[in-house]
Amino acid sequence: MIPRIHKQGRNTVRLLAYLYGPGRREEHTDPHLVASFDGFAPDPGRDRSTTIVDLAQLLDEPLHLLDEDARPTTHVWHASVRAAPGDRTLTDAEWADIARRVIAATGIDPGDGAGCRWAAVRHADDHIHLIATLVREDGRRPDHHRSAKRAQTECRQIEVAYGLHRVAAGDGTAATRPTSSERHKTDRLGRQRTPREELREEVRRSVAGAASEEEFYDRLASADLLVRRRIAPSGDTLGYTVALPDDRNGKGEPVFYSGSKLAPDLSLPRIRERWTTSTEAPSSESSQPWVTGPASARRRATTAAWQALLVIDQSDDGVIAAQIAAAGEVLDALAKTSAAHTRHELQAAAAVFERASRSHVRAARGHDHALRRAARDLVHSGPTLGRGEDSATTAMVIDTLFFLITAAAHWHAKKQHAQQAEAAHRAAAHLRAAYPAAADHPMAFLHQRGSRLTPAWQRHHAATLRQALPELADQVLAERGWPALAATLDEARTAGHNPTALLVQAAARRDLDTAERTSDVLVWRLRRMADLPADPQNSRSTHGRGSAAASSQQRAAHLDARPSNDTRRQR
Repeated sequence: MIPRIHKQGRNTVRLLAYLYGPGRREEHTDPHLVASFDGFAPDPGRDRSTTIVDLAQLLDEPLHLLDEDARPTTHVWHASVRAAPGDRTLTDAEWADIARRVIAATGIDPGDGAGCRWAAVRHADDHIHLIATLVREDGRRPDHHRSAKRAQTECRQIEVAYGLHRVAAGDGTAATRPTSSERHKTDRLGRQRTPREELREEVRRSVAGAASEEEFYDRLASADLLVRRRIAPSGDTLGYTVALPDDRNGKGEPVFYSGSKLAPDLSLPRIRERWTTSTEAPSSESSQPWVTGPASARRRATTAAWQALLVIDQSDDGVIAAQIAAAGEVLDALAKTSAAHTRHELQAAAAVFERASRSHVRAARGHDHALRRAARDLVHSGPTLGRGEDSATTAMVIDTLFFLITAAAHWHAKKQHAQQAEAAHRAAAHLRAAYPAAADHPMAFLHQRGSRLTPAWQRHHAATLRQALPELADQVLAERGWPALAATLDEARTAGHNPTALLVQAAARRDLDTAERTSDVLVWRLRRMADLPADPQNSRSTHGRGSAAASSQQRAAHLDARPSNDTRRQR
């Protein structure tokens, strides 16, 4: 149940004309009254002997009892209450009860016998509109302060009473929703999304990993957005607005939106916080991107996401909030540079996770350097075609990001950030859906290689698994991905690593109960820790590396065992 308080108006007749009219796209069907302040208000929709003017005069009667200079300038209160997608169709009687409960909760008519006059109009199956005159019968103004919050609270109780979908409670940090006129315009022009939504996504992608304000503006221009800066007399930039080139108003002018109207964290002051660094943060010179291929950038993003898990486990709330916000930048950058076969799900993951990247816990910027640099590297390394090492490292980073996003969901849930927790869980589901497209080919190759191992070596690797992970061994051995893990263990052994030690390290660092395929998770962790190519078809060159590979294992173990810079700063 989703309530929305609309902007107060001046003309009761005009609003009623819209509510009882055909709608902007002929979408209104059978407009009629379901409830009113006294239960006897005339209904222009069902009673041909009455008009909307009659209903308006009845609602506005208390207004005309006041002296003209005492009347409020904007006296028309308007709200809508919409059922959630998938909810059953409610009856008129049920909507009438919902209307009375919301009207009472908001303070419009609290039930003291002298409340405001109001009416509830239904012109669709899934929602009603509430209209009221903001003058009580006793001539006083109603106490409807924070009516939106009060309506939300009442709707949570209505959902329980009627067995409807439980909408997660908000906290005022969500992005601004498109207005009705924006949605109608979008439908009329046959667009998939409103300009506000398109701009929000483009701005988020442009700021992901950006190292400076000028780079941010350059990226906006490269995305073919129209950009205006608000300049102070001193020459400093105070803010910015953006517009789509083809989104015009009635005068043919571009429709500009400020960053704060797109999302709370996209205002210029909030964006500038991303470039705030602590005294221990890496220098600006070291923040320059490594100009390497997509595969290398994805490997570094995997390492950064892995260390961010440690920060979420061990740090304070401000640092954790910064890591979660930076994880959103990595998702944005990964979606921007993804191949066609993973792009849709990764873009969906990034889009829904943006809600999880904001809360009332203020991010302690400067502690998120590793993830922000990873996002920067992904953008500067360019798009991937999704083959070979590029595709395999995409699977590797998706696997690790799944655990990071799931950890973010658990943190939000612990903090009772309901909408953020739900958004993070939805993002994790999209990552889970994106994973097979990137992983199936390299995993199939590893499966073939593992199936070709001699029975003796298969028994040897199974014994290694049982020794290292006795509680997980039976589960992993029964999984379809066990041959791929066996092949990875064999490859690590041939390269000079200790498979038992690798397995212990891989499993000890994070709980595996959220993994759909534990064997796959272990494969990617082992290949990252042992510095093996993500694409197993590149693995032949690793055989016989001997002591060099062993030293690589020691370096990986050292990096995994030590706290990150962010964690050390918390101690």
